[in-house]
This record gives sequence, C-alpha cells and structure tokens, in this order.
Amino acid sequence: MLNHVILTGTALALTTALAMAQATSAPPASGATTPAPAGSTVDQRANRGSSEFQAIQSVKVPLSQAIATAEQQGQGRAISAEFEEQDRNDPAHYEIKVVQSDGKLVEHKVDANSGTVIKSENQPFERYFTRLKPADFQNARTSLKDAITMAEQRIAGGKAVEAEVGRENDAIVYEIEVATAERSQEIKIDANGQVVSRD
Repeated sequence: MLNHVILTGTALALTTALAMAQATSAPPASGATTPAPAGSTVDQRANRGSSEFQAIQSVKVPLSQAIATAEQQGQGRAISAEFEEQDRNDPAHYEIKVVQSDGKLVEHKVDANSGTVIKSENQPFERYFTRLKPADFQNARTSLKDAITMAEQRIAGGKAVEAEVGRENDAIVYEIEVATAERSQEIKIDANGQVVSRD
C-alpha cells in the first residue's frame, strides 16, 4: 500500500512538471505578442514612453511651440530640446538650447503650461560643437522645430519629448524621441525634411 501511494505521488509530480514545461514553452497564440524581457531596451522604452506620454499629455504647450518661444527669446536657432516632468522644485517644463545670433549658446527653460520663459543661462559652447558648426544647421532648409512637427505627424498620436541636432555622414540630422501610450520611438530626419531612420 505504501509503495502504491509513493508511486502515485511520483507519477502526479511528473505529470504536473510536464504540463508546466509545455505551458511555458508553447508558442504564443496567433496575433499575440511576446513581452520584451524586463530590463531590455524595448522594455525600458515602453516604460519611459508610457510615463512621459501621460505627463506630456497633461501640459498645454507642445514642444514645437516652446521651441518657437525660446528661439524668439534668444534670436537664434534651437539645437536641442527636452521635456522635464514636474518635480518638487520645478513645474513641468522644456529645456531648450539655442544658438543666438551673437554666437552664444543659451539654455532656456520654458514652462510647459504657460509657455513663458522661466529661466535662461549661458552654456559652454564647445561641449556641443565638436563635430557640428553653427552654420551647418543655421542654413539648413529644415529647422529642429520643423523636424519635430514632421516626426509627430509620422507617429500616430505621438508627442515629441526630446530632440537634438547632430551629424551623420557629414550631414545634419535631427534625432527626435516621440512618446506614445505604448512606448517611445526615435525618428531621424535630415535637413531636407526626409526621414532617415525610425525604430
């Protein structure tokens, strides 16, 4: 009798283990997606995109409008812009770096709800121009503000949360991060307004 109980218990354990192994190794059903491993780049972008999207959805001023304000304040052209969520010390705002007509690089903080400049400070010029010359983007047909508008139009329901001017193969390229409810995506647009890449 004891042997029968032990054998029955062993058989039950083996059956349970086999069923669990089949369940975890079974392919996803048709149309289902496999979630990205925790900590992967896709997973991080999904988390960040969702969080930033919710935050930027609640503000009144879009990034392109904030850039126009900063460029008017600095009488120049923006080279980078980033959305910052509200924290204990600051309201939700954009940090926008503008190369002014006098050649100075100034960072303007623009309130994401009122659209007003709340702070301006000079930035070290050389740090941002090791490979990029001001004339390269100042003479470009497409501005950073224009590229942001284009990027948002190409990603349905997306909101730009970060953007910067860079160089790729000796040409100007705008790198724009657009957040959606699901994740954030990066889209690159050249100085002629053409999409170079998107992920």
